[in-house]
Amino acid sequence: MKRILYLISPILIAVVVFLLITFIVNRKPQMGALQVTSSPVSDVYLNGKLIGQTPLCKCDLPNLIQTGDYTLKLVPKTGNFQPFEQKVTVSPKIITVVDRTFAPSGLDQASILTFEPLSDSKDSQISVVTFPSKAQVFLDNNVSGLSPLLLQSVTASDHELKVTKDGYKDKIVKISTKVGYKLDAVIYMGVNSEAQPSGTPSAKTTPTPTKGATQSGSLKQQITILETPTGFLRVRQDPSVGSAQVGQVNPGEKYNLLNEQTGWYQIKLKDGTVGWVSSQYASKS
Repeated sequence: MKRILYLISPILIAVVVFLLITFIVNRKPQMGALQVTSSPVSDVYLNGKLIGQTPLCKCDLPNLIQTGDYTLKLVPKTGNFQPFEQKVTVSPKIITVVDRTFAPSGLDQASILTFEPLSDSKDSQISVVTFPSKAQVFLDNNVSGLSPLLLQSVTASDHELKVTKDGYKDKIVKISTKVGYKLDAVIYMGVNSEAQPSGTPSAKTTPTPTKGATQSGSLKQQITILETPTGFLRVRQDPSVGSAQVGQVNPGEKYNLLNEQTGWYQIKLKDGTVGWVSSQYASKS
């Protein structure tokens, strides 16, 4: 019996050591990469902690970021622009890419590219969400449909993603898809002030109505509040991001359109307050 124990003891010790090493390795946090660019240069915060300024690339050891969900915040170092805040996901061995162009309200643009694993390890997908929605989506110059859109069985390779919508600037994003992952592309489109949709009055010629007044035919037009990164939309006293907030509205709510200027819709709240909301997060019908 002792001889048997003597023979198998080294094997048992080797198995225990192997299991212990495997346990330690599996407990090691998985890491991913994060790249952030912006115009103008901005301070970058992750979950409220300053991690640098743009252009920022946490793309190699020892600068990689532990995988998980984060709140990313960009604070421009110049210009009177509101900070940009967005939820992002850092995936193992994958780079998450964020790009933001700050501009006067309605003209700003952004793109956020993140990955999430698929149950089918042989598939490759692209999810496209745009603000505003119902933008035309092109993949490698081929029409794919209207956003929000899910493209399945996409070739794992480099691609060009393009979104267009009347009254907004085209947005082109270079992407790379990976087998076993879905690429989530969230795109914020900027208003094209030089080519407004037919029938949209110019900011220079649009009079600001007195409280309670409406444009001719505006009672037949409504706007629907769209999804926003914060879950609500601020109502401003004047059509400017620097104007005082007079209320809040929520995604899915509908309001009569009183007036509009480039990048802004004027509405009347249920309590009678008249204010302006960004057209980037509202659709007109």
